[in-house]
Amino acid sequence: MDVKTGFFFLFSVVLLFAAFRVITARNPVHAVLFLMLSFSQASAIWLLLKAEFLAITLVLVYLGAVMVLFLFVVMMLDIKIDQLRQGFWKHLPLAVTLGAVVVLEMAAVLLTGFRVSDEPAVAQVIGQPAANVDNAKELGILLYTEYVYPIQVAACILLVAMIAAIALTLRQRKDSKAIDPSIQVRVRASERMSIVKVETTRAAPPAAAPEENKP
Repeated sequence: MDVKTGFFFLFSVVLLFAAFRVITARNPVHAVLFLMLSFSQASAIWLLLKAEFLAITLVLVYLGAVMVLFLFVVMMLDIKIDQLRQGFWKHLPLAVTLGAVVVLEMAAVLLTGFRVSDEPAVAQVIGQPAANVDNAKELGILLYTEYVYPIQVAACILLVAMIAAIALTLRQRKDSKAIDPSIQVRVRASERMSIVKVETTRAAPPAAAPEENKP
């Protein structure tokens, strides 16, 4: 067994353990952390399979943005763990059935083998030797040459969506107590505080003595 195969089995074992802990961890924060660990191990496996673009995308998009957002949301929310586990045993048969179906499908794929094209054929299409093929570089060249206009259209759509989201978030609300900073700068001290003269407090008059009961 060479070094590459050893790393593959190491990353696979850690990935399976982290995925198992995602569904068995009692603390939601720990579950999110184990999910981040599983994504990192999947990215390492993709690097071993020479899928650099998928590995980098998984790290940047999921670990760098989505999972960090999930982690902060889970930590800030007051999640009642007991309420989440009330329907665990109720849905367990369905979960076991779906898990068995997934395992059977994966076993069928692994036993029959994968249908992959030969690497020299792919290298001939690109025009480079098989040992010098870099899928991330070739994908970038393909995106910015043949598919440059669809990429620009998608970028414009994402830019419009981002601006629209910012505009909807920062729109003026009637129930907001925010004050315009320009108004705060031009305000004067006399406008903020007014002095009111109050009369001196006087002592209360003595209470009248109660009349004694006459016989």
